[in-house]
Amino acid sequence: MKDRFSVVKIPDQVKWIIDTLEKQGYEAYAVGGCVRDTVLGREPGDWDITTSARPEQVKALFRRTIDTGIQHGTVTVMLEKEGYEITTYRMDGEYEDHRHPREVRFTPSLREDLRRRDFTINAMAYNPRTGIVDPFDGMSDIEKRCIRCVGDPRERFGEDALRMLRGIRFAGQLQFEIENETLTAIREQAPTLVNVSAERIRTELTKLLLSDGSDRLLLAAETGLDQYFLPELGEMLAVPQNNPHHCFDVGHHSMEAVRHINRMWHGDLTQQISREEKSHVILAFAALLHDVAKPDCRETDEEGVDHFYRHNELGAAKAEDILRRLRFDNETISLVVRIIRCHDRRHENCMKGGRYSTKGKSAMRRLMNQIGVDAMPYLFVLQRADLMAQGQYMREEKLLGLDAAERCYKEICKSREAVTRAELALGGRDLLAMGVPSGPEVGQILDELLNAVLEEPSCNTVETLTALAREYIADHSRS
Repeated sequence: MKDRFSVVKIPDQVKWIIDTLEKQGYEAYAVGGCVRDTVLGREPGDWDITTSARPEQVKALFRRTIDTGIQHGTVTVMLEKEGYEITTYRMDGEYEDHRHPREVRFTPSLREDLRRRDFTINAMAYNPRTGIVDPFDGMSDIEKRCIRCVGDPRERFGEDALRMLRGIRFAGQLQFEIENETLTAIREQAPTLVNVSAERIRTELTKLLLSDGSDRLLLAAETGLDQYFLPELGEMLAVPQNNPHHCFDVGHHSMEAVRHINRMWHGDLTQQISREEKSHVILAFAALLHDVAKPDCRETDEEGVDHFYRHNELGAAKAEDILRRLRFDNETISLVVRIIRCHDRRHENCMKGGRYSTKGKSAMRRLMNQIGVDAMPYLFVLQRADLMAQGQYMREEKLLGLDAAERCYKEICKSREAVTRAELALGGRDLLAMGVPSGPEVGQILDELLNAVLEEPSCNTVETLTALAREYIADHSRS
């Protein structure tokens, strides 16, 4: 395998940086994940370079540089609008907090620099003249599709506890297996993850959930690592669903829902959702957490059938706590919470006798008002993933019903029917002009008018709403 990949195609700018350093007598190599991804035929997210040159020597060779982490030997070289991190060969000193070394020492040895890295597949370097430098047999581990630590895994995880979650993340992204000794070390040292910030954990968890191997998150439960960032996962895995609609326990059902989210994201995503990564994140975490409260709500009837009443409402609150714990932004939290709260909505009236019916439009307008129009496309995607992750029982009927609900929603949007106060033909100023005193009564009347419009959109005219408002005012003045 080494002969096959002895030449790796690198970008022209990376080659130019390496050539520039070598012409001045320094060693320089592309290093780490970019080498691994290129060997695997994946597109590297970025290109890192390691060199024997000291930071000040690097800065002297390139016109535009940024002191990204100069105390640790890292300088970013800017070429046009692209930045390339160049780091001096280094050795990490003693780790005090299972996260950061007390000191960083520069070394003239590439091997020493590679020896401090986490996994063998990330401890390879490449230079167009030298080829691949692989002192820890990362190429063999790529061939075996294996995640293995460089050296003793207990030492590597003792240095940086985040590496345990990174190992699981790589297993998911690359769909590799974690080598037994490395997996055992994760199980032994899982409690040290408490030393890692929520933000860093969130980053690794997000990358894992968005990957084709998102189910590798189950390794976190298998090793006990989940107890230190998502203990709810273990609780979900422990709860069966003795119900004709389900063939998985709560945890495996949720992981299946995430898998279907990822499949739709990369394939048939029919809803009008922004294709930016943030939208994918919202959907993946909504799928992971949509049934998170089921362990708290399980009831078994006399026939042995499980029910989970109000799990959507309680799950929305629980999901909000989890996302805040992971330091998510408010917009993400808001969307995830809203669609979890409504994910169990059935849309029964959109389908009658096996055919599409407009009788569901009133309920759909009320749902749009409740959840927010911005959340509706996300809700339909989550509901479809949820259905696909259940058993076969009534699946076709459920999917046809969901299709009808989406059609109903799209027709309402196309007709521009009002679903919020702001869309009413009559506003607060109009009510004040009619003599309604400023205060809560204005809002109460607008809510009454909105209720009428949600039930019958044709009411949304100035004339009709004015008449309805006058009726409301007259009724309340008599009372």
